[in-house]
Amino acid sequence: GKFANTLRAFSERYPITLHGLSLNIGGFAPLDTELIDSIAGFIRQHHCKLYSEHLSFCADHGHLYDLMPIPFRRDAVGYLAERVQRVQDAIGQRLVLENVSYYAAPEPEMSELEFICEILERADCELLLDVNNIYVNSINQRYDPIEFMQGLPADRVRYMHIAGHYVEAEDLRVDTHGAAVLDEVWALLAKAYALFGVVPTLLERDFNFPPMAQLFAEVQRIRDTQHQHQTGAGKLA
Repeated sequence: GKFANTLRAFSERYPITLHGLSLNIGGFAPLDTELIDSIAGFIRQHHCKLYSEHLSFCADHGHLYDLMPIPFRRDAVGYLAERVQRVQDAIGQRLVLENVSYYAAPEPEMSELEFICEILERADCELLLDVNNIYVNSINQRYDPIEFMQGLPADRVRYMHIAGHYVEAEDLRVDTHGAAVLDEVWALLAKAYALFGVVPTLLERDFNFPPMAQLFAEVQRIRDTQHQHQTGAGKLA
């Protein structure tokens, strides 16, 4: 596009990662090959080492403008693995999939953890570990978030997200990216570093923006937590 030269001035100096919202990896519609080809071209042009998307579906004869959970079914695992492999063949690198928040799981044949692990293995892809989503799901679905993380394959965790959420009730949380990160989520991030090592971590904030000083303080808290768990040549945010 017309901004390619300007962006190239940055990508030649700094590593760029891509994070998408529109791949619709779990949808019924055929994969959007035009979109995938554009992403592959962007990756080549700017030497991007990482492209992540959501383990969800987001379109059905048009965009749904939300990230809908995929039923935890064994036939869905095979379906997703084949689609992920096609994307990976096109972009020339592993796709990194993000665990999403969800509020209902109709007729599951397997647990969320089993579902994620089987997809990572069968598709030979990697995981964007969203720590806030794990915490939100653990409250809403009544499971232990630390036990959940302990069941994930450490060698598949590529990077992490952290964010705030809305407390609807003690037993109901809504993933919003519109609030400060809670202490419980910070503690879970520290546990994630202890389990998986220090990896690049993104603070997400989509609206209800506070003064920049507050956001910078949260970013600094990520760095401080990383330094506390830093070993060897681990990567920082």
